[in-house]
Amino acid sequence: MQIKELKLEDLHPEEFIERKVEEITSIVGSGSAINALSGGVDSSTVTVLAHRALGDQLKTHFIDNGLMRRDEPQRIAALFEELGVPVEIVDAKKQFFDALKGITDPEAKREAITQTFYKDVFRMLVKESGARYLLQGTNYTDVEETVAGIKRQHNILEQMGIDTKEAYGYTVIEPLIQLRKPAIRAVARALRLPEEIYKRPPFPGPALAARVIGEVTPERVELVRKATKIVEEELERTGAFQYLAILHEDKVTGMRAGKRDYGMQIEVRCWDSEDARTGSPTKLPYETLDILAERITTEVPAVVSVTYNITKKPPSTIEAV
Repeated sequence: MQIKELKLEDLHPEEFIERKVEEITSIVGSGSAINALSGGVDSSTVTVLAHRALGDQLKTHFIDNGLMRRDEPQRIAALFEELGVPVEIVDAKKQFFDALKGITDPEAKREAITQTFYKDVFRMLVKESGARYLLQGTNYTDVEETVAGIKRQHNILEQMGIDTKEAYGYTVIEPLIQLRKPAIRAVARALRLPEEIYKRPPFPGPALAARVIGEVTPERVELVRKATKIVEEELERTGAFQYLAILHEDKVTGMRAGKRDYGMQIEVRCWDSEDARTGSPTKLPYETLDILAERITTEVPAVVSVTYNITKKPPSTIEAV
């Protein structure tokens, strides 16, 4: 891997910001660029960096792929409007669910999301805007895991031998590619992003599709979306690195009101980690697990079983898909 990591202890955030603003300005010149904002710390940091460098030359888009947390597009767009960054929400739900239809293999799902995102949605936006550049928040761990063959991150292109200009019609700029998550948080803080952004737990690029084992449908995404809301509400005060809900593929036998209830299973994961390279399951109090099980099976009636992952990374990974 040719990219050299810039470690947190060697990072000087203000100097890094100044250098990256100059780089972005130099690359784009008098042209225009677009960027993808998802609300995570990586994309948010790139958005503010790029806006500082380009101003009105930058068009920021939130791609509503139907796979995000509840009301996420509207909430994030409103937050960035307050920061002085105009955001256009692009409704692409149909394109993504059509691309994912019938697919169950994890890598095939990631590839479907990659192609839909870059080849369909952003190629259209580039064509309409006349922009020649796309900025995105690829980080060092994304590249590392993809190159090592652990899992294909949807935003890894050049490192997979993809010439984005030839394949999609635009050049991708990745200002954060030398940094891992803790360093990106430091840059975000230096950019004066709100604490609710720079302290957000990581969220996968494929969004809730990475938390649905089996076929990704609107109905199954909505189920894991409801469980995600509960998990995040109950675990946000734990100080854990990341916490999530996963929908399993097969139904399991349960019972309600003395009768058989054949329903779904949610797996809860909560991680202690520094940079996502390794991780240990957080040792949650049993009372917390009990509340999670009670809330999920009550508020998401399709679920009859809640489990908790106790396997370290490795051999497990933080996300399931």
